[in-house]
Amino acid sequence: MDGLLTAIMTKTSGSALSTDVGGRIYLDDAPDGSTFPYVTFQIISGTPDDSFQEKVDEFIFQFSLFSASSGAAEITDMYNDLRTLFDDCTLTMSGATFVSMQRQSLTTMIEEITVSDAAQRIRHWAVEYLIRVANL
Repeated sequence: MDGLLTAIMTKTSGSALSTDVGGRIYLDDAPDGSTFPYVTFQIISGTPDDSFQEKVDEFIFQFSLFSASSGAAEITDMYNDLRTLFDDCTLTMSGATFVSMQRQSLTTMIEEITVSDAAQRIRHWAVEYLIRVANL
C-alpha cells in the first residue's frame, strides 16, 4: 500500500495541480488552518478481484478539491489539471504492478465552514478514481 500512496504523491509533485494549490496536497485530511485552495486524497474502499492466477486489488480513491474562491475558475482549473494528471495515467510504484487508473465520478458541493468565528462558504469537488494493482 505504501508503494501506491507514494506513487500518487510522486505523480503530483511538480504538476500543474500541485502548482494550482501551492503544493498543498494531503493524504486523508488537511491540517487545521490550511490555506485554500488544497487537495486531499484518501482510500474509499479496497477489494480483491482475483481471477484465475492473477491477484489484483481494486481501490476507489477520492480526490477532494477545496476552494474558497467565490467564482468557479479556480476549482475548474484544479479539476482539469487533476484529470490531465490522472485520467488513464501510468503510476510508477514499488512492491506491486500498476494496472490501470480510471476516473469514475464527480460530486460537487458547497460547504459552510467556520473560520475564526465566522462562516465561510467553500467549494468541494469530490472526484473518484478506480485504481487496479496486481500483486499488492
